Amino acid sequence: MPEQTPHQTPHIVIIGCGFGGLEAAKAFKGKAVRVSLIDRTNHHLFQPLLYQVATAGLAAPLISAPIRHLFRSQDNVTTLLGEVRSIDAMNKRLEFVQPSSGVPHALAFDHLIVAAGASHSYFGNDAWEAHAPGLKTLQDAFDIRRKILMAFEAAEAQDDTAQREALLTFVVIGAGPTGVEMAGTLAEIARHTLPGEFRRINPASAKVILVEGGARVLQAMPLDLSEKALKQLVKLGVDVRLNAKVTQIDAQGIQVDTLPTPTDLEAKTASSPQTVSARSYQIHSKTIIWAAGVAASALGKQLASSTGCELDRAGRVKVLPDLSLPQVPSISVIGDMASLMRDVDGKSVPVPGVSPAAKQMGRCAAANILRRIQGQSTLAFHYADYGNLATIGRNAAVVDLATPLGALRFSGKLAWLFWLFAHIYFLIGFRNRFVVLADWTNAYLSFSRNARVVAEAVSPESS
Repeated sequence: MPEQTPHQTPHIVIIGCGFGGLEAAKAFKGKAVRVSLIDRTNHHLFQPLLYQVATAGLAAPLISAPIRHLFRSQDNVTTLLGEVRSIDAMNKRLEFVQPSSGVPHALAFDHLIVAAGASHSYFGNDAWEAHAPGLKTLQDAFDIRRKILMAFEAAEAQDDTAQREALLTFVVIGAGPTGVEMAGTLAEIARHTLPGEFRRINPASAKVILVEGGARVLQAMPLDLSEKALKQLVKLGVDVRLNAKVTQIDAQGIQVDTLPTPTDLEAKTASSPQTVSARSYQIHSKTIIWAAGVAASALGKQLASSTGCELDRAGRVKVLPDLSLPQVPSISVIGDMASLMRDVDGKSVPVPGVSPAAKQMGRCAAANILRRIQGQSTLAFHYADYGNLATIGRNAAVVDLATPLGALRFSGKLAWLFWLFAHIYFLIGFRNRFVVLADWTNAYLSFSRNARVVAEAVSPESS
């Protein structure tokens, strides 16, 4: 098993090149350290626009960049392609496997930053994944894009009315930012992009159903913006079903229990003392997309086993204020893998699993490692919350910004333009920014989506 040779310069290993890992690695530029950056893919992914690839709005290279290219001028960074399988905190070693060869490699470290991100969570129903894929990687996006486009193709050739209706029913589970953006874009594809291209079906007749177990969409947003987002979704033609708990997913569709609302309970109590029960029904659909939950990388369990650290319910690692592990200061955990509470208006709430938080954590973890190397005390992480924003569709978005003068909240076309330029600004590379702006301008003027080519025509029934 190949292993790193001894070296005097402090060796820092970073697992994962998402937003947190990327920022951490960049923070070591020009410093007297060696950095090994391990990722199971060869690219950094701009996840906020991943749904655009899944819905044929953007090509994959526009929201991704080769990791080696990003660090071509940072000589103290070595990029390694591989998946970390185990972490030995006591001996400061880890093992990773290269995907192409399957050969295991051992790597020693002086300091470790774990930024492996999160995966899908089906709340204990892992069998659902086969019928309701989630969206975390480029491969997920390719699979969902193929599934969506092939559903329309299969419907065009289908003579059975019930089967055709199931093919033209698209269900998105979870009304967070990803679910809302996905549902709104699907409605636009059906009503504006595809009409006129088919002869036996009318794509505009497709149903887009957004299922949410909670009482409102975008629950992290203020109530007024949540209500505005709901109205914009309905205006786009999305069938939004709130207080709807998914109890089963299979090849035929989903089973839903509609939970009683406070209004239902009040009405029932006034007429009868009996309890209001949930109403169960089925939605027949061949295209189901999961956007309801995430779980931290399985490396969290590895750390818990190796260090005795605690995990929260989502599998995230409970870290100290400086982002290190209790009793193991040489290991830091950041991004979606980290569980850290903060005080907001007197309430203890978790640092959100969003890209700005991951970036800030990456910079903080790197700064604290440098302080440790210099024999200085570390600093606590403080999250700077700049607000939230989500797009619903054409000329429709909601924005909640934190400013020195208080919250700035707006929606509609102005919010959509703000969302658009904010995402273009944070993309990596001038070319990507320019091409994305050009593609979005063309799509706005023509309703076209230029990334509708699929490599293999797999029917929804077999995918």
